[in-house]
Amino acid sequence: MRYKIGDVSRILGISTDLLRYYEKKGVVTPQKDKSNDYRYYDTWDINFLIDCLWYKRFGFGIPQVAYLVTDCYHGDLLSLLDEKSDQLEADIRKQEQLLRRLREHRDAVERVKALLGSCELTDSPELVCYLNRFNNSYDNTPELQRLSRQWQEYMPFTQRYFEIPQDGILGDGDDFAWGFSMTSAYAEELNIPVKPPVRKLTSRRSIHSAFCSAGKNAFTPRHLRFLLDYARKSELTVSGHAMGNLVCSVREEGSADMTGYFEVWLPVE
Repeated sequence: MRYKIGDVSRILGISTDLLRYYEKKGVVTPQKDKSNDYRYYDTWDINFLIDCLWYKRFGFGIPQVAYLVTDCYHGDLLSLLDEKSDQLEADIRKQEQLLRRLREHRDAVERVKALLGSCELTDSPELVCYLNRFNNSYDNTPELQRLSRQWQEYMPFTQRYFEIPQDGILGDGDDFAWGFSMTSAYAEELNIPVKPPVRKLTSRRSIHSAFCSAGKNAFTPRHLRFLLDYARKSELTVSGHAMGNLVCSVREEGSADMTGYFEVWLPVE
């Protein structure tokens, strides 16, 4: 039995453009009616098209599929299958990594509200980070621009990272800085180069908490006053700049502004 190109397209769910491509590559050789230029496919052609669909489901590209079905020797087939196996394993590792990061973020979003205003003594995380915004001005030097574009490729394993100088916490200073960070574990997995302006921060004994801030330009060192109260009551001495990250931004009931939730660590002795 013979089938027109539209029939084959409907039977297999293949576009007519793709059928013509496979014809061009020699996968199928439909007979043409010289009187009307119609293409007619037989079951032999359809068998090869089914093979194309089968290999395509492994993720082979269309040109590779055409080669596999029409011109591939046994040794080449084994090599291509091995290459695809390696690629799929790498993809699986990447997806597992993304799933782990997503679950970490989900846990942080759930945890941050419970941390609001409460304080605990714990060790800060080991981080790799860099700063590119100081108060409300970005450092647009070529070096920082290149670094920022590079770190965009590392998302979502990065976090929006901030630092507040010690004198700003203890005094009336309003300086702060923003950039990006990731845990040392992810930095090692992703082979992140650690050289200035990228820094590695070691873990330090810290007061750990969370705070929120709503509205434009509302972020300020004054949000950390409650950490100083806790340090005084616990007879602890602040011994470095505060650091933390933006966990999430959400809309609160009845508010016109988005509210940012921040996790923070303040080193103490």
